[in-house]
This record gives sequence, C-alpha cells and structure tokens, in this order.
Amino acid sequence: MGKMSGGEALAKSLAAEGVEVVFGVPGIQVYGIVAGIRDEPGIRMVTTRHEQATTYMADGYARVSGEPGVALVVPGVGLYNAASGLATAYSRSSPVLMIAGQIPRGQIGKNLGGIHEVLDQADAVRNVTKWRRQVLTPRDVPDAVREAFRQMRTGRPRPVLIEMPPETGVERDEVLLREPAPVTRIVPSPEQLREAARVIAESRLPLIFAGGGVARSDAEEALVKLAETTNIPVLTSGGGKGAMPDRHPLCYGSCLSPEGERHEMNQLFGVMQSADAVIGIGTRFSLGNPAGEASTLININVDDTELTRVQSNTVPLHGDARATIEALLPHLVEAGAGDRPSPADAVAAGRRLIAYYDIRDREPQYPILETIQQVVPSEAAIVWGVTQFGYYARTHYKVDHPKTFIDSGYSFNLGYSFPTALGAKVAQPDRPVVCVVGDGGFMFNSSELSTAVKYGINLVTIVFRNDSYGNVARDLDEFFGGDYETDLVNPDLVAFAELFGAVGMRADDPMDLEALIPDALSREAPVVIDVPIGHLSLPRAKLIQHVSKLPWTVPQKGLISP
Repeated sequence: MGKMSGGEALAKSLAAEGVEVVFGVPGIQVYGIVAGIRDEPGIRMVTTRHEQATTYMADGYARVSGEPGVALVVPGVGLYNAASGLATAYSRSSPVLMIAGQIPRGQIGKNLGGIHEVLDQADAVRNVTKWRRQVLTPRDVPDAVREAFRQMRTGRPRPVLIEMPPETGVERDEVLLREPAPVTRIVPSPEQLREAARVIAESRLPLIFAGGGVARSDAEEALVKLAETTNIPVLTSGGGKGAMPDRHPLCYGSCLSPEGERHEMNQLFGVMQSADAVIGIGTRFSLGNPAGEASTLININVDDTELTRVQSNTVPLHGDARATIEALLPHLVEAGAGDRPSPADAVAAGRRLIAYYDIRDREPQYPILETIQQVVPSEAAIVWGVTQFGYYARTHYKVDHPKTFIDSGYSFNLGYSFPTALGAKVAQPDRPVVCVVGDGGFMFNSSELSTAVKYGINLVTIVFRNDSYGNVARDLDEFFGGDYETDLVNPDLVAFAELFGAVGMRADDPMDLEALIPDALSREAPVVIDVPIGHLSLPRAKLIQHVSKLPWTVPQKGLISP
C-alpha cells in the first residue's frame, strides 16, 4: 500500500503485467496518465500522428509478440478515431488494451457539452471489445488493469477498454498494487479427449483444419507434433496461415483463394469434402465445414460459443489450443491414431494441383508475388494490405515461421497495414518487417512516416501505385456500366518519404523489387518503395464466376421480405 496518483498506479500496474510500450496521443484528459508513464522506468510511449494508428500499432505489436498491445487516447473523438483498429483486432482475436480518457466525473452522463463528451462512451465500442470498465478512483486502478489482462489472456483474446476521467489520473490516494492474475489454460476432460481420440483413430481420411487460435495460444509447435505423430495432414484458414510451415510435407497450405472463396483444392482434390473426420483447431469455420454432416467434426476451441455452431455432428472440445493438443496426443497414441501411413505423397500431389505455381503464366500478380517471396527473408513479418497482392498472398505466399503473416481478417479495412507494420517492428526491432500496400491504403495513414522516423522504426513499405482504388474501379467497370470517382491524386511518393526523413525508392518495373527489397532491408531507416503498376485484371473466367455472384454486385434472393 502506498500513496500515488491514478496515473502512477496505472503505469505501475502496466509494468507489473510486462508492458514495455504504450502507443498513444497525449491530450488534456489524460495528462495524469501520460505523466505516470513518463516517470515509470521500463515503459515508453510511442506518440502517433493520429489516434487511428494507436490501436493498429498495438494490434501489430500483439500479433507478432504474442503479448497484449496497449493504446492510449483522449475520450470521445479520440476513441472513435481509434475504433477501426479495435475492429481489426477484434476480427483477428488480438489482445489490445484501449485506455481512453473521460470527461470530468461530475459531468459524465449529463450531456452538458463537455470537451470530447460522448454519452455512454463505452457503448460506442461495445461490439468490438470483449470487456469494458470505467475507473473513477486511483485505488480502483490496479484491479481494473489486472482484470483487463486476465480477460485478454484467458478465453478468446480480444480488445478490452479501460476509461478514466482526468481527476482519477492526478488525484493521490492509498493504492494497493496487484500481481498479475494467474492464468490456467482450459483443457477438456479425459473422457472427452478419449472419445475424440477414438473417433480420430477410427477415421479413414482425417484432416486437421487450423485457424488463428493456434497462434493466439502459441500452439504452433504442438500442431506440428500432432500432425507428425498421427500422420494427419493440415489445412489452414486465412487466419491460421503460418500455424504450420507451408513447406512442411504434411501441410496443404491455406484454403482461401484470392477471390475469398474456398480454394480450388476443394474442387480439384476434394480434400475437405473427402475427409470423414475434420479436426478443427482454433477456427470459426467462417466458410463452414465443406465435409459437412458426412464427417465428424472434432472442434477444439477456447470460445465455447463456436463449438457446435458449425454442424450437429460434432465432438466439442472446449479448451485452449496448445493445452488441448498436448493433452490429446497421449490418447491418440494409445488409440492407435499414429499407426496410419504418411500422406505426404498425397499432400504433395494435392499441392501440385492447386499449385503455388499454376497461375504464373496467366495472372500478372503471381510473378511479382514470387519475386517478393524470393528476396524477403523467411523470418520476416509481412503485413498485407487490402490489395490484390494481399488476396493472392493468402494462398500463394509461403509462410514458414509463426506469427509472420498478418492481414486484417474479416475487418478487411484499407489503411490498417502501414501502422500495423510499425507496431510489429516495435515489438521485434531485430526482425525484418515488410508492409505490402496499395497507394489508396497507404495514404490513409501515411503521416505515420513521421512516427517511423522519430522512433527509428525501420521497416520497408512496398506501395503498389495505380493512382486509383483499383479493385473498386474494376468492379464498377465490369458490373455497373462504368467506373466512377475511383481515381486518386498522389504525391511523388519518393519525395514524400524523403520530406519526412525516410528513404524513398522507385521501381521502373515491378520486377525491380528483386534488387530494391534487399537494398531497402539493409538501410538503417524507414524505406518506402514506390512501385507504379497498371490495371491488374483478374482472369475473366474467374471474374465472372466469382465476383458476379457476390451480393454487392447483384441482388440476392431472400434478402428482402415481400
């Protein structure tokens, strides 16, 4: 017990949880918090140029480090600005603590027009946060921080919110600091594990479907051991990419095609349709289980609301991915599930059918993607923007290290990738970090070049520039009778980067990236590579087959009741 301000209590509580950096924008309602962080050894603050970047950076930090990221903003408009990053973190089950200021205590809820006032502020982000708490006195701070981190470290990790009025940050009181809450990983009962092992052992064509929950649980090594012990091949969701090395002989790769549909492997090779047992690990099955009721779904998920949502023929295993795999393995060995022959040849044949190389000659995106693959170190973290290259990367970019493939999930928002990559680089400054983005998305948060230069966040950003919102332009032209207002006016991106003190490079041809990327990675500075690129069409057969069926291009039956 000691006397301290709420800001000091907050900073000391964050330090006790292992926090080393806070991404924030200082402002009048959070002065006490900023002073507390300033005076706390071991914690530093990275100030961004816009609140939107605070949560994106915290998300990037969390996803490559496996530890919660922390953001700080003023109330009201500050929190609204940061909400898009919360939505992205929510969609990717990323642990982000949002610390937001509040208006003075006596004004809360009275609608008096206080600076930055928003009635029921926490409700504004209710649907993109797992837990929320308002802290009104310094002595309440440690418990709130402790519970926030417990929420992020147990169950399904998602963003949480603590809001604090300005008086709380500066008032002094007797405060009892708390140790971090103990965290116990959930494991299904032995009976449930034995039943699951029996079903798997008796199956003829089992398949593991791994999602983003594998990374959130640090279960990548356990997944590889499971596959190798049982000779069961692995398919990953888009969010699960990197859960198992793509080059592993038992890994098919990701199941998503650039169009967001189930990958052609499901039609050409029938992997999931043929499976009589599908072992889902940390996945929502957002596209459903293609094998359906014809298979038994062994569903391992820490979120119990996801266990039986997919299909009725399910063996639900409510548990943490890593702990459940480790507990399941002995039962699988005892049940004889490890006696099946290796499917490596079949996996190799299936991968040739969907191949990473089968689109080179007919789609212009692939040779460029292959060039990036060849020159970016395999251990590098890459943040993919909402671009055609990001779509293709889900299936065609090989990932061999965990927590190195980062995209926006179903949030699918422009502008997230550059600040998210900055956060990833802050988390692991010795690891190469590359951002692949279009010019439309880059300019959303391009002012964060200032942040990169100020703090020496030396990542490489590849900007594919076609001076338009290219995918939207294509869809409008193909399906709505003509493009409209999708063209963009960009600065000279090389000069733009250099004005901030970063390094600017320009490719005369996209294939120049073969030399430019290694050069950029060798620089001790943030680097922006401007890659002018023309209109990239999807093959017309694919375009008509896939895009023309999507609900944003044609009316769908049953959407409007008569």
